[in-house]
Amino acid sequence: MNWGIAILNVALVLLLSPLYEGVIRKLKARIHSRMGPPIIQPYLDLLKLLGKEELRSSASFYFRLAPPLCLAAVLVTALLAPMGGGTPLKGFSGDIIVFLCVSSLSAVAIIIGAFASGSPYASVGGSREMMMLLTVEPVMWIALITAVVKSGTLRFDEMVAHYATNGWAVSLALAGVVFLAALQAQLGKLPFDIPEADQEIMEGPFMEYSGPSLALYRWSFFARGLFLASVLAQVFIPWAHFAHLAVWLNVLINLGWVLVLMLLVGLVDSVVPRLRIDQSMNWFARVACVGIVALLLAVGGL
Repeated sequence: MNWGIAILNVALVLLLSPLYEGVIRKLKARIHSRMGPPIIQPYLDLLKLLGKEELRSSASFYFRLAPPLCLAAVLVTALLAPMGGGTPLKGFSGDIIVFLCVSSLSAVAIIIGAFASGSPYASVGGSREMMMLLTVEPVMWIALITAVVKSGTLRFDEMVAHYATNGWAVSLALAGVVFLAALQAQLGKLPFDIPEADQEIMEGPFMEYSGPSLALYRWSFFARGLFLASVLAQVFIPWAHFAHLAVWLNVLINLGWVLVLMLLVGLVDSVVPRLRIDQSMNWFARVACVGIVALLLAVGGL
């Protein structure tokens, strides 16, 4: 393991991810002709929740386990994701198969916590989270498998180097669009904030959580957005990387791409209404078809 890059990746997803959420909130407020909260508001929200008393509606062990498990899964996934400085875990432990399996654990933790809470609203939210997991995860898999086929490797570091050298491809561009659609849903932003749906089921799977546990959930969402956007920027947006002595430049460029992608996510979140669960599943079925076309193009060498 490269401990320097490992510490860098974890520090980025923990310390910078709330800042990107603050930028999205500020953009959304401006589009809606409001001043909005300060960009550092997510940090203040996390500090407030971490300092509050935690009220538990259930004595279930799984109810208590879910929030730290969710954040732990996100942090482990960050060790597998390229963020400009390479991947901390090399070889088999750093390939895409492990990345996809571990990244799904955060959603599984949310589902477990929702059903263990005993709340009917949380159970509905957990059911919706499960449906979104089964709908969105295959789309993300198809996009990344397309990148694997085109580059001929399962390892992120080799894949990034391949695309940085060989540039764009039709299949890669289509797969990037598919991954971007999955990113919108993974972050729980409109039109795919169906599991939470404030006006319908009042935060859904998070309804019975408060204090530090809710802070861990919120922090997990912020962090997941940063490393998924980094994967999109590193794999599906080919750009020339600097040599090892200038790794910090690669990290800064990657963070710039993440900012652009987050602004795009915030723009969609501001102007598109929420879809019903059946509409969302139908929409992602069409996105999956686009992903399959991209995969076939990659198999054909395009």
